[in-house]
Amino acid sequence: MSKLKLTKGELKKQRDSLEQFRHYLPTLQLKKQQLQMKIAEAQKEDDGKQVSLEEEELYLSQWAGLFADSGVDLLELIKPARVLVEMANIAGANVPVLKEITFPEMDYDFYATPFWYESGILNTRDLVTLLIELRVINKRIEILSHELRVTTQRVNLFEKVKIPECRDNIRKIRIYLGDQQANAVGISKVAKKKIEQKEMAAV
Repeated sequence: MSKLKLTKGELKKQRDSLEQFRHYLPTLQLKKQQLQMKIAEAQKEDDGKQVSLEEEELYLSQWAGLFADSGVDLLELIKPARVLVEMANIAGANVPVLKEITFPEMDYDFYATPFWYESGILNTRDLVTLLIELRVINKRIEILSHELRVTTQRVNLFEKVKIPECRDNIRKIRIYLGDQQANAVGISKVAKKKIEQKEMAAV
């Protein structure tokens, strides 16, 4: 840390820094609150999707035997043809937002497949959709949480270090400059008195 200069120029610099920190602190505090709110919203969404996923997995477990016995390869029908994820700015952080999931057309012989076939595929696609949604939500929470940590560090830096440091520096400089001014006045009075004494002696 560089030594504090006890000058008027340094006093102005410290005052300007203090004003700047006070100006940006409310913005950072607001950003922190927004991030906390968005993380809570994403966590709530994640919790809801997790419940739906568990229900879907339980429901599909009843179909597992049928799919295994059918000898049909479901992978091509339940694998998404397109997953569209866009980036959105949330409280100053770029996070992924799922826009669309499309699956390939179900092209099969209606008469040659079991009656449960289409329902099974559609429900399995619902499961795949939930898994993708959860992955995107978790990535969003991860990014927002990182941004929250950085913002919290900055808020703490301003509140607990920079602002108190500037105030303390301003106080030290003011005391020093005040003492210097008092000394200058004292020296001036002594000098004036000596001049007056010399003038009196000359008369």
